[in-house]
Amino acid sequence: MIGCGSVTELKSAPSFNKIVNSRLVAVGNRTPEKAEDYAKRHGVPSWHKDPFDVIRDPEVHIVYISTPPGSHLEYALETIKAGKPLYIEKPMARTWEECRIINKAAEERGTPVYVAYYRRSLDYFKKVKEVIDAGILGRILHINVQQYFPAREEDFNSQALPWRLIPEDSGGGYFHDMGCHALDILFYIFGDPVSVSGSKTNVGRLYEPEDTIGATLMLPDDVMVTGGWSFVTPGPFTKDLVEVTGETGKMKFSIFSFKPITLVHGESQETLTTIQPEHIQMPFIQTIVSELTGKGTCPSTGITAAVTSHVMDEILKN
Repeated sequence: MIGCGSVTELKSAPSFNKIVNSRLVAVGNRTPEKAEDYAKRHGVPSWHKDPFDVIRDPEVHIVYISTPPGSHLEYALETIKAGKPLYIEKPMARTWEECRIINKAAEERGTPVYVAYYRRSLDYFKKVKEVIDAGILGRILHINVQQYFPAREEDFNSQALPWRLIPEDSGGGYFHDMGCHALDILFYIFGDPVSVSGSKTNVGRLYEPEDTIGATLMLPDDVMVTGGWSFVTPGPFTKDLVEVTGETGKMKFSIFSFKPITLVHGESQETLTTIQPEHIQMPFIQTIVSELTGKGTCPSTGITAAVTSHVMDEILKN
């Protein structure tokens, strides 16, 4: 594992030692003290001062890149060069072009690439997909995405902004970090977009990247998606909602809050609930292990993840 930030503490890394045929054997970080501390706290057998030594470690069979997107390309290409599969945190890279470079190198080397759009493996979104695939809503007429979040305390410190707001590190702003999840799961459920348009602005003026985004996408079968994202919405007005309207029903679900899924069909209304795993990436990591051991397939690869990065680039290009 390269990088040992907050996402690795509970969401992802503990899963590696709880899945059959999987074990976390090494960690590296550009700040050696962090790698050492992480290894000691989590019982990781070895830690490296140089992240590239993780890739070179003969005990490492697959590399998990959990750093900010700004370093994904560099670590990914080195891992591919070493002939080892890689698991990359989302978004896959800062831009679609960087994704293309990674995928081209992986194809030439025959190296698997997986990207942490783990919602594709969660029961919550599997339930949404089951409803759509079963045709319960009839022909889908429209999808609306509303994601309105408040500014965070650290956003007001212009002298020490979080890496997610530094384009060199993240590729953009919070839309890159959070909006990608909504887009990716829609593509997984409904299919890749046929056309994309968007607009952006900076309402709060707290930082350089955009904080307010609007988009219109056309999915297969003439399904239109309208989406709005704000990262400076006052607390009382925050929202995390996807509404799917069909000819015979309507469904509502969330991306981050995992509120119960609401399904309206005819005269009846049903609430669908699921239980989230202790480590939210664990079901997805299981699919990676299953694919590498010849027992299954992983639903999120470098190819599918590049689609989401391409769409984000298109939305933000104007």
